[in-house]
Amino acid sequence: MLKLDLAKWNQIPDDLRKEAMNAPHARTRERFLALYELSQQGRGASAMARRVGRHLQTLIRWAHLYNEAGPHALVFEHTGGVPPFLTR
Repeated sequence: MLKLDLAKWNQIPDDLRKEAMNAPHARTRERFLALYELSQQGRGASAMARRVGRHLQTLIRWAHLYNEAGPHALVFEHTGGVPPFLTR
């Protein structure tokens, strides 16, 4: 069963929910909310992945990333793609 190591980062499940509500980017909000729900539900990771509309491996990757590197590792960073046509 997939577990989050909240104690390692001195957090409680409500901290994940607060991060989800206050994150500036939608992808960051989605990640924290999914992990919050995973910490609250008695269901397994596959049921939670279906519920949030993500592939199981994605949810597992987010959980491992959190457990290994902490909450700051879940913050979305734009790393590529086509540069904007118009700039300021």
